[in-house]
Amino acid sequence: MVVSIHEFQVTTEGFTDVVDISEQVGNAIDKSAVADGMALVSVAGSTASITSIEYEPGVVRDLKNAIERLAPSNIKYEHDARWGDGNGFAHVRAAMLGSSFSVPVHRGRAVLGTWQQIVLLDFDNKRRRRSIYVQIIGE
Repeated sequence: MVVSIHEFQVTTEGFTDVVDISEQVGNAIDKSAVADGMALVSVAGSTASITSIEYEPGVVRDLKNAIERLAPSNIKYEHDARWGDGNGFAHVRAAMLGSSFSVPVHRGRAVLGTWQQIVLLDFDNKRRRRSIYVQIIGE
């Protein structure tokens, strides 16, 4: 069994910035030399998430709008009252979507649908440099 972990960074704009990281994840799988197994993609931090979508402008807008409806940025959050940093909405959004995404690896490639990409969502209220980790386990 092979276990490898790869790290890369992504600079984001915050405020539900959605960034396609499929290529970087694919590069990590290539470097691992795993033919068949599983890749876990994770973002370090409590105000960002990893998921998959069809990365096209309409779906990206739809996703941002849905997230705004679920955890509005313009309401009172107890976190903001305690810490005064104004990013309570970002913490709630990240908790709802989760910080990781797992994908099967088959024949050395991530198993994704034709229109499916892996994306980083940064909910914080400022630009950030995010560390993404890809742990690959397999044969």
